[in-house]
Amino acid sequence: MNAYETIITPILSEKSTNLRTLRTYVFQVSLRANKHQILDAIKELYNVTPVTCRTIRMKGKPKRLRRESGYTSSWKKAYVTLEKGASISQLDGA
Repeated sequence: MNAYETIITPILSEKSTNLRTLRTYVFQVSLRANKHQILDAIKELYNVTPVTCRTIRMKGKPKRLRRESGYTSSWKKAYVTLEKGASISQLDGA
């Protein structure tokens, strides 16, 4: 699995924006990716040195469309903390 398959998209929300002050960035990642693959992909794509990675599996939410009921897709979220003094300038808007 290459870096572009591992990291799907950065998550830009109010909570993730507040976490950037703590050098923590939030990404949607592949369900098959493990923590080591996520750290390697961040290092390759953004040229920064990540320190830790925490992952969460997000369950799909129940949805309804008229009479049909179902669920949205499950996905995986990763919180990546960078070393002191580092930042990802593409996501910080600088």
